[in-house]
Amino acid sequence: MRNLDRFRGCLIGGAAGDALGYAVEFLREGQIFRKYGESGITGYELTGGIAQISDDTQMTLFTANGLMLGMTRGMTRGVGGPDPFYIGLCYRDWLKTQESKYPPKEGPGYAWLGNIPELYSPRAPGNTCLAALRNGETGSVEKPVNNSKGCGGVMRVAPIGLYFNDRGMDVRDICRFGAETAALTHGHPHGWMPAAALVQIIHEVSQDNAILLDAVLHSLNTIDEIYPESKERNAFTNLIEKAIDLASEDMDDLDAIHQLGEGWVGDEALAIAVYCALKYSGDIDKALVAAVNHNGDSDSTGAIAGNIVGAQVGLSGIPAKYTEKLELTDLIIEVADDLWHDCRISEYGGEHDPVWEQKYIERTYGRKTDADRS
Repeated sequence: MRNLDRFRGCLIGGAAGDALGYAVEFLREGQIFRKYGESGITGYELTGGIAQISDDTQMTLFTANGLMLGMTRGMTRGVGGPDPFYIGLCYRDWLKTQESKYPPKEGPGYAWLGNIPELYSPRAPGNTCLAALRNGETGSVEKPVNNSKGCGGVMRVAPIGLYFNDRGMDVRDICRFGAETAALTHGHPHGWMPAAALVQIIHEVSQDNAILLDAVLHSLNTIDEIYPESKERNAFTNLIEKAIDLASEDMDDLDAIHQLGEGWVGDEALAIAVYCALKYSGDIDKALVAAVNHNGDSDSTGAIAGNIVGAQVGLSGIPAKYTEKLELTDLIIEVADDLWHDCRISEYGGEHDPVWEQKYIERTYGRKTDADRS
């Protein structure tokens, strides 16, 4: 059963971990603990009164936009549907938000999110994503666009696990969808394989009565099943299994995370997030603090851990300190609600949803007129 609170919790939790970690993304542990104290950063560092999100949350929103664009086209025109191609189109609109100012000179893009002025703000975007999208080519698992194993593929795919929550789609196909979405820009198996695993984890843990450990183990079984020929599969699954084992041990979080890596690459980012989510299952505050206070890619490991535990506890289980002051909270919840509601318009029906049509057909929603800007 689709649980709206868990959908919201997943995206808000991811944004919360992203914002918490963004402040320390490029700091070493010694710098973090000297600046914030022996517990590290435990609350937002505000800029202009808000906790800024990074490119991780921006791209997560554009993933959701592309997913709903494709599904709406399938529902209303009989073409489209579950195809990462539409997500790739929306990623190119995200690229514009990183390289140009609002308002865009062009007309409506594929993503209505391109009409949101606040998204026109570069937030340390990953070089791999930028380079792949600038080249105008999109990769796939079978035809990689590069050999990057960066974490920019896995940190943005949580909406896929949410959307297919109870759609009757085979979980293997959900995982493949996640992998292909990451492979649009990241060609190494450790760039897209973690995305396949994460979408299954989100898919399962966002459902009622889910057990997080079972979801993680099921995702590894699926990876073994759908990518049996991959030479990189064993290294990936071994690292996630190590994260599972470490989470059950009584040891310092940093000592455990040091055994998993720094999170700049996809397999390490997921492993750190899985460790933190399992170690502090059901406690998003402790999970996020553990996930960001280390040498590595703190915003991405925080975002992924937040997606997982946020889907587990729901928005109602996220402390107010993570929702107050969080940048674009209303927009993030609106996108989560769209994933939950889905397209209600049919090619053969007479129903209309003016707001949905403005978002995913006309792509004019949120656009400010000259009068509005003046």
